[in-house]
Amino acid sequence: MQKLLRHWTWIAPAFGWALIAINFVMALPPTIIGVALILAVLASVHHAELIAHRVGEPFGTFVLAIAVTIIELGLIVTLMSAAGEGAATLARDTVFAAVMIILNGLVGICILIGGLRHREQIFQQTGVSASLATLCALTVLTLVLPNYTVSGPGPVYASSQLAFVAVVSFLLYATFVSVQTVRHRDYFLPPKELASNEDIHAAPPTLRQTWISAALLIACLGAVVLLAKGLAPTIEAVVAALGAPRSVVGVIIAALVLLPESVAAVRAALANRLQTSLNLGLGSALATIGLTIPAVAALALLADLPIALGLDAKSIVLLFLTLLVATLSLGTGRTTILQGVVHLVIFGVYLFTTIVP
Repeated sequence: MQKLLRHWTWIAPAFGWALIAINFVMALPPTIIGVALILAVLASVHHAELIAHRVGEPFGTFVLAIAVTIIELGLIVTLMSAAGEGAATLARDTVFAAVMIILNGLVGICILIGGLRHREQIFQQTGVSASLATLCALTVLTLVLPNYTVSGPGPVYASSQLAFVAVVSFLLYATFVSVQTVRHRDYFLPPKELASNEDIHAAPPTLRQTWISAALLIACLGAVVLLAKGLAPTIEAVVAALGAPRSVVGVIIAALVLLPESVAAVRAALANRLQTSLNLGLGSALATIGLTIPAVAALALLADLPIALGLDAKSIVLLFLTLLVATLSLGTGRTTILQGVVHLVIFGVYLFTTIVP
């Protein structure tokens, strides 16, 4: 038993992939799939933190955000290719759900629990402001502007507009990554006042251990996405039985896919490392838009698939409120439980109006 506990971080993804293979042959109970999903999430957080300790901030959080987003993107592209006409709003709904979950749910929880434990938390305002500025531009260009162009009917970009916005979105994200990891890396590091809180005394893992953890992280994240996909039919049945809108399914799946980052961000907030939590959350939101929109736009253009990016009026109001509140609450470099409660209230409104539109 002790040996199993010592090696659980590589047994968990192996167990998850074994269940995925079995689930292709025979349907497994949702409870077993759910347990495997939770184990894969916890293992992915362990490997991500090990890699982060080796490469340092902000590269560690960047690795997890990119890994989750690429796998999420693969799932979206696969579903779009299979769904055809029915996939017009899939990318929009998924991206919007991810943005609202991260900016309101994840950020709100991290600020609230961090404030409850440490009263007040500090972070580098320069890096967070840069992230929010990029995020505001990306969300408005991809999710709001399509409603106001006249070259195509409805909330849809014309082909040339879609290609242009896809290129601009990728360039914005690439520029942000360059600033975060190379040119102004110090903007995204924890404040010097918190240097004593970092685990600087623990020996970093060896290069071999880091590469093994990187491979296991990819295996864990792949298992998370496929296990979440395996739970989708059960979730759809429950949502249908409750009489809720179908869009609720997308919110639940997005939440499951974001679980690894969420767990890592919450643990960092509890350890008084809010900078790490914000790097994870905002970096993931930026990657979701900056990588997902260009990829699905390319798929739509090449395969001649319809893609509707513009949000409805209710969603636009909630998006603008979220961006405004995030800019104000993260504009001083300090947070208390008040900012956390405000974000969580907006998140609650988003969930309620999704279920009761």
